[in-house]
Formats: sequence, C-alpha cells, structure tokens
Amino acid sequence: MPSQPLPHLVIFNPDQWRGDTLGHMGHPAVATPVLDNLVQTDAVSFRNAFCQNPVCTPSRCSFMSGWYPHVRGHRTMHYMMHPDEPVLLRTLKENGYHVWWGGKNDLVPGQHGFDDYCNVKFNNGDPGSHSPRKWDPARFGPINGDRYYSFYYGRHENAAGTTGIAWDGDWSNTFGAVDLIRSYQGTQPLCIYLPLGFPHPPYGVEDPWYSMADRGRVPPRIPSPRDWKGKPSILKGIAQRQGLQDWTEDQWSELRATYYGMCSRVDHQLGLVIEALRQRGWYDQTALFMFADHGDFTGDYGLVEKTQNTFEDCLSRVPFIIKPPRGIPVKPRISNALVELVCPCWPATPTPTATRFSARAGGATATGNAWNCKARRARNSSTGRGSACRRRKDPNTRSPSCAGPPPTSMSDASTSPTNSMT
Repeated sequence: MPSQPLPHLVIFNPDQWRGDTLGHMGHPAVATPVLDNLVQTDAVSFRNAFCQNPVCTPSRCSFMSGWYPHVRGHRTMHYMMHPDEPVLLRTLKENGYHVWWGGKNDLVPGQHGFDDYCNVKFNNGDPGSHSPRKWDPARFGPINGDRYYSFYYGRHENAAGTTGIAWDGDWSNTFGAVDLIRSYQGTQPLCIYLPLGFPHPPYGVEDPWYSMADRGRVPPRIPSPRDWKGKPSILKGIAQRQGLQDWTEDQWSELRATYYGMCSRVDHQLGLVIEALRQRGWYDQTALFMFADHGDFTGDYGLVEKTQNTFEDCLSRVPFIIKPPRGIPVKPRISNALVELVCPCWPATPTPTATRFSARAGGATATGNAWNCKARRARNSSTGRGSACRRRKDPNTRSPSCAGPPPTSMSDASTSPTNSMT
C-alpha cells in the first residue's frame, strides 16, 4: 500500500495573544470570525493551553525544541538556541520540507544566520514609515507622564497606496506567504512558519479593525491588588514604574478594545493565508497550527505588556488551535483538555507513515508526528492516563532521541475584515 505524502504545514504564531481573547471562547468584545469558523468546521481549539514562559525567547526556545526552559538555561530574552540544540524547523528541513520563515526571530542568534533552519528567511525590506511598530514619542508623552509606559498608540493612519491598510512587517510577511502558496512549483512539501508581531504592543491598529471591538462590551479588568500579597514582588515594582494608577476605566477600555482590534487584524491575515490555500487546492492537505508564545496583561492588575517569570493566566494561557489534513479524523470543537506548548519526545524524522497516528486530543484526532505531541499530551491529561511522552531528549546530543503567479500589487488580495473562509 503506497504511503501518504507529507502534508503541508502552516505554523501561525502571533506574538502576545491572550488565551481568552477569542470569539468562540465566549469573549464578548473581540471579533475573530476566521478562527471561529475554523473551529466550527475543521479544527480543535484548546481552552486550557499554557506556554512555558511568559516572554518571547524562552517560550519559543521551549516549543521549538521540546525542552522546558530549565533544561539548558533558556530562561531569558538573551539566551537563544545554540547550533547543537534541537529546533523543529531544522528537523523539518533536514527531513524533506521546504521551510519558509516569514516574521520575527527571538529563537536563534541572528549572527549565525538562518540557513540551518529554513530554506527561505523572508525579508521584504523595510516595512515603511506607516508602521504602528515604530515608537513615536509624541504619542506617549514625557517619560514621567502617565502614558509613556502605557504603550497605547490608538487608531493608526491607513497608508495611502496600500489598499487601505497600515503597511508593516506583518502585512509584508502575510502577503509573502500568500505569494508563496500561489507560486510555489517545488516538489517538497511546504512548512510555512509565520511568527507575526501583532498583537504585541504598542497597542495600535488601523481601521476597520480599530473600530471593530464594541467598547461597551469590554469585560472588566482584574483589579490591582491593594497590598500585592501573594503576588511576585516584581509586579508591584512594575506597577509603580508604569505609573498607570490614575487611569480611568474608560482609558483602560479603550486600550483593551484596541488590543482586541489587533487580534482581529491577525485573524483576518490568517484568513488570507487560508483562502490562498483553498484557491491553490491545498487546504485539505494542509495541517494548520495556530498558537501564541504568551499573553498580555492588557490592564489586568493595572499593568500592560508582560513580564518575566510571572505566570498569571493572562500571560501564560494562550490560544492553541489545530486543523489536521484530510484523512486524519477530527471532531471540530473546543476542548477542555490541559495542554502545554512543549513536549520532550519530538520524533526525530517526519515520514509519511509517521503522519498517520491516533493521538486524540480532547475528542479530536490530532495531526502530525513531531508537531502533534502537544495534542497527545492533552489527550492523556484529559483522560487521566498521564503523559505518553516518557522518553527524554539527551541534552548532549543534537537529534531528538524520541521524538498561480504572484500578484504584482496588493490590490488582488482582499483586505475586507470579513471572514475570508468559505
């Protein structure tokens, strides 16, 4: 019996997206129609998914290696993966995937280059002067004011000549992925890794997404503790330094609604990628994984951004959604299984045979081999069987021991904020 070909992979990895900020999870103000429809029809969304560290680099080192941050000391923003350490992207590249990486790094030291980890490290040049990622002192006021450390930017001006969007790195990488799907003629299966920058602060986004969240339905914040007892002392210090104690609830609601608009824009960008897969005829044979590296305070405890080594749910709970390729049975649903973004048993070699597994995650059969272990752990935790991931990676070895033509302009890629899935 002939083996099945390897599926295409899309690893869609926005930065700093809270696990509660999803329409299908019952959030009253955020609009995420693409993800909501995906979970209704083809995917499993995990309600209780947690990252291993609440800042970028340690979390990314963890979910890309299968190691907990303490295994080799990947616990800070400055200690990235070494050349002798396992990284999922390299494993996929070494075993037949054409790996396309479009987005941020925070994983490997840039001075070593990216050739070991991907076939293409996409870079479409400077995102331009219309990027809300750029720091504008006029927007935040003096350093001793009550807005400087709020990271609140607000409504961003749409850029002329770019079909009404505020052009930045996320748009560049999203359209780069769309172009790749439309034009790819290679024989290797694709792995598209999209680590986007949104909804990481500054809290700013263009219309229509800025106006999409209903300000009147923004849920209440977790208030600041009066004495901070039972909380890490660093939180009290950050609260004092950020100086947001005099903010009104209207100010907080505006900041939170802007953050929700950023999430809605990312949801729309995922829809563009999904629509490109459908148009190419690849949607059914693609495994799609959407998860964030960590969350965001967004006003909870009177704080913004995130902080190292504090594990409040708003920081450590993240979205985690899996859409398997056709042929892998799935019951679309929201799963209450407990999931973590790490597994210490990455299979060493992805093969067509290895894609046929029966790891059910909260009632849905999950997908992959090296990329399905998180879901297998979720299955075991939800059934009380304990972890199936018993074998550990030897930290002194490299390989896991178990483990149509592109558009000439943006005008042919819809930027309507409606659900682009059919």
